[in-house]
Amino acid sequence: MKKILTILLAVCLLAGLFAGCGSSSQPAAAEKQKLIVGFDAEFPPYGFIAPDGSYDGFDLAMAKEVCARLGWDFEAVAIDWDSKDAELSSGNINCIWNGFTYTGREEDYTWSEPYVDNSIVIVVKADASIASLADLAGKTVMAQAASSAVDAIAANEEFAASLKEVVQLADYNSGFMELKQGSVDAVAADIGVATYQIASNAGDYVILSEPISTEQYAVGFLKGNTELRDAVNEQLLAIAADGTMLKIAQEYVDEGLVLEGLCLIK
Repeated sequence: MKKILTILLAVCLLAGLFAGCGSSSQPAAAEKQKLIVGFDAEFPPYGFIAPDGSYDGFDLAMAKEVCARLGWDFEAVAIDWDSKDAELSSGNINCIWNGFTYTGREEDYTWSEPYVDNSIVIVVKADASIASLADLAGKTVMAQAASSAVDAIAANEEFAASLKEVVQLADYNSGFMELKQGSVDAVAADIGVATYQIASNAGDYVILSEPISTEQYAVGFLKGNTELRDAVNEQLLAIAADGTMLKIAQEYVDEGLVLEGLCLIK
């Protein structure tokens, strides 16, 4: 009998110990929201690698400002632009914010308000004796794979048919190296990228006066993710309205950003 009482007492003590441990535990803190921005690290002025090795760019600076206002964490993830949809659908990123063309893709993603008016232009060597799109007949043009420049060339059927070839490369740095070496005759790029390359290679290149197309940039979210879009979009409109967007933009003029293209602050 004494042995049974001893066992029962031990069981009660253990039960009390576990109950005490349970009562002293604190509920887990709610996980902080994080904006995970997918971007092309070779797409200045919107996204690039700074001399110190950090990620920089107008769009990343805007995203950081949005996160600061929302109290969210921020992460920039350099992606292969051709794999952007897979990165977004897998959850490796939760938005694409990097000179991302809204025009023509309206139904493919859930979008913020467009914030930049952009043109797709042609860059050639300054000494190439190419002054118009017509002068590129029979010549080779480079564009970034899966970019709006590729779409713009294809949409301009007469221009596309006149070309010898459209070479698609992974990034514009490679494309401009090919142009410098003479492997391609021209590069089709967003005007910000073109302006940056001209500023970085004084006298080497010129932009043809006739653009291939005009478009707008916006922040792209997974189709249906209106909750994340709405939170980001509210702050995007706020930083445009209070002058912060222009202030940030002015820091990237030397990288090729065209202030006149900021459609939200017009």
